[in-house]
Amino acid sequence: MQRAIQIFAAVNFIVIALSHILQPRAWSEFFIALRAKGHAGVFANAMLSLLVGSIIVAFHNVWTGLPTVLTVVGWAQVLKGLINLTVPSIGVRTLARVSVERSHEFVAAGVVLLGIGALQVYLVLRP
Repeated sequence: MQRAIQIFAAVNFIVIALSHILQPRAWSEFFIALRAKGHAGVFANAMLSLLVGSIIVAFHNVWTGLPTVLTVVGWAQVLKGLINLTVPSIGVRTLARVSVERSHEFVAAGVVLLGIGALQVYLVLRP
């Protein structure tokens, strides 16, 4: 099951990372649209984080070596979901930072996510 979740993470993280890198303005527009929905937009974002994070932690709770990176990312996503679903005003403040002028920040996030996705590919393919 650990390998399957690493593949799941690699596919999701690499695709989303490439999108962040190649389409940062669209990501800004997406989060601006969520912001316009207020707490409902925060809830939508939080449920995506909670879904991915809970899948990871349910099937990949590994705390040794390089696989720990994915476990930490999973728990971070669960925490993000928890915070935004229980205190949505925090998510509203986070979304308030997003602007088209700051779209370049999505590129940086995409590079980090690409690295995490590439690490998952390495872990799946190593002997």
